[in-house]
Amino acid sequence: MREIQGEIRLPTQELRDDIPFYTKTLGLRLDMIFPADDPSVAVFSGHGLRLRIEKGAAEPAGTLRLCMDDPDSFANGARVLTAPNGTRIEIADLHPPLITPQPNHSFVVRRLADQAPWIVGRAGMHYRDLIPDRLGGSIIASHIRIPDGGPVPDMVHYHTVGFQLIFCYRGWVDLVYEDQGEPFRLHAGNCVIQPPQIRHRVLYASDNIEVIEVGVPAEHVTTIDHVMTLPNGPANPDRTFDGQRFVHHRAEGATWTPFRLPGYTARDTGIATNTGNVAGVSVVRRGQGDPVWATHDAGILFTFVMEGGLTLEGEGRDPCRLAPGDAFVIPPGHVTRYADPTDDVELLEVALPGAFGTDLA
Repeated sequence: MREIQGEIRLPTQELRDDIPFYTKTLGLRLDMIFPADDPSVAVFSGHGLRLRIEKGAAEPAGTLRLCMDDPDSFANGARVLTAPNGTRIEIADLHPPLITPQPNHSFVVRRLADQAPWIVGRAGMHYRDLIPDRLGGSIIASHIRIPDGGPVPDMVHYHTVGFQLIFCYRGWVDLVYEDQGEPFRLHAGNCVIQPPQIRHRVLYASDNIEVIEVGVPAEHVTTIDHVMTLPNGPANPDRTFDGQRFVHHRAEGATWTPFRLPGYTARDTGIATNTGNVAGVSVVRRGQGDPVWATHDAGILFTFVMEGGLTLEGEGRDPCRLAPGDAFVIPPGHVTRYADPTDDVELLEVALPGAFGTDLA
């Protein structure tokens, strides 16, 4: 098998000035230097890098990021340095803390009929944004579809998130998760949560599979795990990931109880319990009684219309008739009513936190 080494070339005007900085300050190893009588090229390695610093090279000096678990102990705690050759050195946390912005509350209605564009994203999946302003970066909700079924070109990966839901809306998809045993099929009407940093992989999808994915915060990192193979052994359902347990909720056999709003009934997915009330997820249908005006005090309340329809009425707003594929976000304290529901209406409600109050007007 052939051997290959990659190098990044950086320019310099005087190599003698760079050698002590890259070896002593940055802790790189000097591997090569030439010519001996008047050195103009030096090769350094370390921290997963191989740098070739060359006198008179045409490239710009660039920026070098070093990510580490204890940045305060490196380079006397400096976070930004400039090498003698002009290269900017940024010292960063290897595992930066997850920061979720406070919601920038707004009343959002996203209708499928508005024909928002589908964007091709990771692993060839098509994404439709359900909360265009993302409430100031606090949440992302996506309608995802894979038009052609079959094997999905996915890799074992994980997300650095505070909360993430995958709800199968149409079709089915085969998934496998870290410490959750053998691969399984997620059917329409069922859902999973992906706790922070749980390794997983999408394996196979039916034709025209559609899922609703909700993630907090809106921008979060997806990391490929090149080491772990899934499945990784017997199931360990009691394991927690940053305080959250994996949930695979199945519609079959679920218990329906009165919803927080009169006129509707709901099945709880158990997600609030298993996330320590980080988030709650309910599937809502038409129930007994008439819809009423109400407010809520949730930090974020997102709803997706899966079947049937209703008229969303809001104080100071024109009534809006909603149909399958539509979504809305109601800010806390805003008076609304889910009026004129069809008998087959079905909603997906996601709330953060999972426990919150509803006041009937």
